[in-house]
Amino acid sequence: MKEFRLERDEEGQLVFTPAEGEAVAGVYPVRAFPLSAPGRCISICDEQGHEVWWIESLEELDDEARALVESELAQREFIPVILRVLNTPAQTEPATWQVETDRGVTTFEVESEDSVHRRGPNRVSIVDSRGIRYEIPDTRRLDAHSRRVLERFL
Repeated sequence: MKEFRLERDEEGQLVFTPAEGEAVAGVYPVRAFPLSAPGRCISICDEQGHEVWWIESLEELDDEARALVESELAQREFIPVILRVLNTPAQTEPATWQVETDRGVTTFEVESEDSVHRRGPNRVSIVDSRGIRYEIPDTRRLDAHSRRVLERFL
């Protein structure tokens, strides 16, 4: 038995309907721990930012609900994935990085080594001087040059 239903209305808004209760239009998902547990601890919030439902894990959702939540999260979160580092950033700070991401080539500044964070054995995030977060989901998939550059900052 389903505890709730998620669907889009004719205006494209996400609508949450509990098994017993009124439908709530304009809801949106929020990750509680976007870096350490991106697939767990997701809050469904109403337009005022109040939680209407808690999802312990995306794995507990049926395929349709999971696809809706993941699609909505992807639209709300701008986290480019770095595919490779194109330059050799200077040892001085701030360092200018030129990278190829899943959204194209871009250049950004990293203010300090503290802006490069290991998030697991092979996962890294980088926060640029403007506060934009970039992800490297698996450093093992980077080319040799990109790995060498990254190791200097870790």
